[in-house]
Amino acid sequence: MATIYSFKKGVMEQVEGGVVNEYPLQLVVNGREMATLIASPHDLRFLVAGFLRLQGFVSQVEDFLALAICQDFGAASVTIRGELPERLKPVLTSGCGTGISFNMPKPVQKSGPSRVHAPETIFALMNQLAQKCEGYQNHGGMHSAGVGSDTLLLHAEDIGRHNTIDRIAGEALLKGISLAGTILVTSGRVSTELVAKASLLGIDLIASRTSPTDMAVKMAEEAGITLVGYVRADSFKVYTHPEAISMSGSAKIAGVTGVILAGGASSRMGSNKALLPHKGGRFIESIYRELAEIFREVILVTNTPEQYQFLPCRKVADLYPGMGALAGIHAGLAQANTPSVFTVACDMPHLDPSLIRYIAGRRGDCDLVLPKSEHGYEPLHALYNKSALPAMEECLTQGKRRIVSILPQLKVNEISAGEVAGFDPEFDSFSNINTPQEYYELRNGDKVRAVIESLAAAEQAHKAQA
Repeated sequence: MATIYSFKKGVMEQVEGGVVNEYPLQLVVNGREMATLIASPHDLRFLVAGFLRLQGFVSQVEDFLALAICQDFGAASVTIRGELPERLKPVLTSGCGTGISFNMPKPVQKSGPSRVHAPETIFALMNQLAQKCEGYQNHGGMHSAGVGSDTLLLHAEDIGRHNTIDRIAGEALLKGISLAGTILVTSGRVSTELVAKASLLGIDLIASRTSPTDMAVKMAEEAGITLVGYVRADSFKVYTHPEAISMSGSAKIAGVTGVILAGGASSRMGSNKALLPHKGGRFIESIYRELAEIFREVILVTNTPEQYQFLPCRKVADLYPGMGALAGIHAGLAQANTPSVFTVACDMPHLDPSLIRYIAGRRGDCDLVLPKSEHGYEPLHALYNKSALPAMEECLTQGKRRIVSILPQLKVNEISAGEVAGFDPEFDSFSNINTPQEYYELRNGDKVRAVIESLAAAEQAHKAQA
C-alpha cells in the first residue's frame, strides 16, 4: 500500500491505495539477448510464450526446448528449436509504453467471421472481464483483455495493452486451448498490431470499450474480423462486418428454457389472473409468446394443467407441493432439458426481451443470475443453473419457502439496478398484477397506447400522401 493524495471538490485528503507494478523482464532466446519487455510481474511465462508465438518464432509447445523465468533478477531464458534470424530489426508499435516487435504480424485474409454472434454475448463478456480485472479495480492503471464464446475462457491484465493479447496467446498455446471463432474483449484502443495478432489466433470479433484506429478498421475488414467499439451498458458501434452480429436479437438462446410460474392462489385478484383477458388473448398467452420468441423451449409450472391446455408447451407439476414460488422454480429447473432456466411469473405484463437476453448472457460460472431493482432482488425474473438444485432441495426439505433462503449457498452473479436501468429505466419488467385495480389500470394503459399508436400511424400515412 502507498500514500496517495485525493483531490475532490476542493478538498485534498490523504488516503491509502495500491499502485500498479511496472516490471522489466530481460528476454534471452537461444543465448541471445532479444529484448526487455516492460510488463506486469505475474504469469510471465505466458507473456514470453505469447510474445515469441506472435512474433513467429514458435508455433507449438514442442518448439520450446526450455523456458525459465527468474523473478528475482527479472530474466527469462528460453531455448527454442531452430535458429533466430541473424539480424533482428525492432519495430516500435503504438502500444502503451511503446511496444516492441521484430516481425509485425500479418493478418490472415478471409471473407468474414466464421459465425454469428449475439449482442448480449458481447455485453456479457465485457462485464465478465470487468469483474475479473482485480488490478484495475484495486488501483487502476492497468489494461485488460479476455477471450471467450458464451463465457470468458482466458483473461489477462497488464500495464501494456499489447502485452495482454500476448499473455492470452501464450496461455492458450501452453494449455492447448484453441481460440478459433472466439470473441476478444479489451479495455484499450484497438490498433493494427492487436487486429493482426487476433487474426493469427483465429479470433472472430474484437470488442473494445474505446475506439479503433482507422488502420485497424481497414485491417479488420480485410481479415474478416468484426470490429466493435465504444461498448457501453446497452450500446456499441460496429466498424466492420456487421453481418456477423445478430442485430435483430431474434436468434433464440440455446441452453436455456423459459419457465412460466403459474402458481399462486390469486386471492387478491379474486380469480385466476393468468386467465384474464390481455392483448387479444389471455394473460398467460402473452407471457408465453414473449418467451417463445426468446427460448427454444418454454415450460409451464402448474399443478392444474387442465386449465392451460390451450398453451402449446410442456406442463410440469411441483415436486414439493404447497411450498410456493421456490418449489415452482425448482420444478421447472429440475425438469428442464437444458442446463439453465429463465423464470417469470404468469402476471408480468412488461417483459423486456433485451433485458432477458442480457441476463441470460451472464449465465457463466455461477448458480444464479439475479437482477436487482430499486426495491432489491428480483428472483422471479432471474436465471437459474442446475447447479442451484441441491441448495433448493435442502431448503425445501427443511420447510424453507422463501427464495432468498437459498442465496447464502449459491454463487450469485448480480445484475445491478444500474445495469437494469440501462434497459428498463422504470423497472417495469418486474411489475406484476395482483389486484383488480392494477388490472384495470393496465387495461386502460393498453387502450391509451393503442390510441396513440393509431394516431401516429395515421399521421405518418398523411405525411406520405402529402
